[in-house]
Amino acid sequence: MSRRHPSDTAGPTQRQLRVGELVRRALADILMRGDVHDEVLGRTSITVGEVRSSPDLKIATAFVMPLGGIDAEPVLAALRKNSAEIRHLVAGQVDLKYAPKLRFELDETFDKMDETRRLLDDERVRRDVEG
Repeated sequence: MSRRHPSDTAGPTQRQLRVGELVRRALADILMRGDVHDEVLGRTSITVGEVRSSPDLKIATAFVMPLGGIDAEPVLAALRKNSAEIRHLVAGQVDLKYAPKLRFELDETFDKMDETRRLLDDERVRRDVEG
């Protein structure tokens, strides 16, 4: 019986999921406490929705959204500008051999949830589901 290579699977490995969740928790904690020395990040509440790790665990993409989606682009720019400092802070909290390089993207799942909710509230859709 041959073993499959991790890249042959459709989704992330358990290890990728575990590392992503560890980094997500550390990022959320760092941003909540205001440990990053940046004016924009210091005055903004930021939700870290998900962190996805690359197969080699050297890159972690964090999907973030400022509270209410206000000033998303300046917040994203500030996170990217301070990614080296944030990486250092994450490395201090997470027990990994290598601290992953951090990338930041806007979390669009909130918009998708609102769109789904709007569609489900539509009278035509409700009629089809109930019928």
